Amino acid sequence: MGMTIAEKIIARAAGVDSVKPGDIHTVEVDRLMSNDGTTHLTIDMYNKLKNPRIADVNKLVWIVDHNVPSDSPKTAASQKKMRDFAKANGITFYEGKGVCHQIMMENHVCPGELIFGADSHTCAYGALGAFGTGVGCTDYLYAMVTGQSWLLVPETLRFNLTGKLKDGVYARDLILTIIGKIGANGANYKAMEFVGEGMKTLTMSDRISICNLCVEAGAKTALMEVDDIAMDYLKAHGREPKACFKSDDDAVFAQTYDIDLGSIEPIVAKPHFVDSVVPAKDCAGVKIDEAFLGSCNNGRLEDLRVGAEIIKGKKVAPHVRFLVVPASNTIYQQAMEEGLIDIFMEAGAIVMNANCSVCWGSCQGVIGEGETLISTGTRNFKGRAGHKDSFVYLGSAATVTASAIKGEIATADMI
Repeated sequence: MGMTIAEKIIARAAGVDSVKPGDIHTVEVDRLMSNDGTTHLTIDMYNKLKNPRIADVNKLVWIVDHNVPSDSPKTAASQKKMRDFAKANGITFYEGKGVCHQIMMENHVCPGELIFGADSHTCAYGALGAFGTGVGCTDYLYAMVTGQSWLLVPETLRFNLTGKLKDGVYARDLILTIIGKIGANGANYKAMEFVGEGMKTLTMSDRISICNLCVEAGAKTALMEVDDIAMDYLKAHGREPKACFKSDDDAVFAQTYDIDLGSIEPIVAKPHFVDSVVPAKDCAGVKIDEAFLGSCNNGRLEDLRVGAEIIKGKKVAPHVRFLVVPASNTIYQQAMEEGLIDIFMEAGAIVMNANCSVCWGSCQGVIGEGETLISTGTRNFKGRAGHKDSFVYLGSAATVTASAIKGEIATADMI
């Protein structure tokens, strides 16, 4: 019987010819990413081991991105612990360079790899045909010390994409639509695989955005075939694939969904659940206090271009704080070279250093009691962006920017 992409990557990592859903295998992990959200906890556990060791330091990548610059003495201490440990052990380390998943995509992820990340949105790496999955500190530590872990082979949901997104509709709208369709538990411990002619119309930025949010449907990972678009991205970043997989014709899928990209409309996810999706026009008129354009989901150059095109020559509404946060320093520099940063600042936006910002909700730009945020961040759970009695709506870069201008939720054609 044939195998899916996810099954082939696990089989490669397990050193076996074939696997099937429900099997449990010991696997070699190709790469391990951790950020400042939890790395200090991993270090504390490591230091309590009887015989602490790192199996292969070349597999480790540590990134300070969640609270940059640090927001308190407590944060400063945990980041120093991470910084000192990385230096003492020769771990690849980034600080102030951008959001962890964007850094990984720019500098490390290769097709065919099995990657553990101490962050739930590690599934973003599927845009390059890698099996990325989020793990907790204990699983991360075990893989760090042994180089191995265990993995239950997931079933796969296949999404066959046809057609092309309409003007003014973005990959963000597509994945929010899918999450709304299958529900926040619709892909629990399953792989979400994206294929079809429609894939040819999606850029790498689009693909990262789609894979990144799959965990919000409960997915174990998200995966896409490695095509010319992915290979061009890889080549531009000086890397070669470990292996390029596609699902066999006789592979078994738990369910297949056919999606016409031309049917997708601008979408907003309402508080307090990512699958609480409605057409953006249904939220028109909801007053906002803050807008956020950034995060590992929508802080790339393409997103900044969309926002800059909409806001050029206009102004942010007087009562709104519009935070623009590039996902990496590389993107920030590219945006400066294209004049995008000037456009945002002239419009009254607050342009910030590359970091997780208000998507993380514990540092820059948090919102207060009763306040409303529209965001390109990854989540809108209660209290995600600040006070427990605040409200977070999720939308595309276009919807967020239009809303910042109008002072209420709006799409680009409403301003």
